[in-house]
Amino acid sequence: MLDSTAARSDKERINLIKLAKRLRRGVGEAIQDYNMIEHGDRVLVCLSGGKDSYTMLDILRSLQQSAPVEFELFAVNLDQKQPGFPEHVLPDYLRSIGVPFEIIEQDTYSVVQRVVAEGKTTCSLCSRLRRGILYTYAHTHGFNKIALGHHRDDILETLLLNMFFGGSLKAMPPKLLSDDGRNVVIRPLAYCKEKDIERYAQAKAFPIIPCNLCGSQPNLQRQVVGDMLRDWDKRFPGRLETMFSALKNVAPSQLADTALFDFTSLGASSAPRRDWLVPARDAADTAEVPETPSASGSADAAVRYFRGVRIAQG
Repeated sequence: MLDSTAARSDKERINLIKLAKRLRRGVGEAIQDYNMIEHGDRVLVCLSGGKDSYTMLDILRSLQQSAPVEFELFAVNLDQKQPGFPEHVLPDYLRSIGVPFEIIEQDTYSVVQRVVAEGKTTCSLCSRLRRGILYTYAHTHGFNKIALGHHRDDILETLLLNMFFGGSLKAMPPKLLSDDGRNVVIRPLAYCKEKDIERYAQAKAFPIIPCNLCGSQPNLQRQVVGDMLRDWDKRFPGRLETMFSALKNVAPSQLADTALFDFTSLGASSAPRRDWLVPARDAADTAEVPETPSASGSADAAVRYFRGVRIAQG
């Protein structure tokens, strides 16, 4: 019995090491691909008390110890004065791991409850208020990067929400310059799967704080889309990976946005297109069949053949 328990414990430990390496690699690749963190950066790490932000902070601290550049991490939490919010949890945790932090107290809960009609979704207003407070704090305190805990699944959910309900083809970028140009937002977990983050948070026993304001709203559009993505992930392994790859492989000429591609100037050209949208044909495909003599016995210069098909040139 003891042997089986020890074996199970060893297996769990090994799996946790593999999981941590996978998350660390994903965060490291995202940071490198988008140049998220540079030497001397002061990074404001936004903590909500959920699994995502805890994991983000933990992985960033791990990378900080071995990174070739020096950067500062400072944690911040916005206490929105939600009823029953356990104010001691985050301060106790951050003190225990030695991370400098500040708790910002702003009663956005009352604002949301007063402004949003009963039965309506509070997420949009709540996130805008929270974002404005955090952006202002970062600017006034000299932080040049703001780290948010959105992961790959969040990005895909946002893509589908905008397509289904917003009429736009956009998601959450891994790196973003705020509208006023004062803040650079980074999402280090952009390459990380939610199921990996959930497993990691459970294994590390982070003191999770539930969001009662959002969690009490049934049938949220984001929740419905998230459930759909999770169902796809189970039924069609690899689909979410392919969808995320599509976000990094955009072809504006194959969409319909005239602001992204100059469709009006397109015209016929004798020069063939040689880009990835039209794969290069092999020599056999592009070889022309000798001109067929016309009834008069002379070659018709206005006719050529492609794959044996007559093509008029005039």
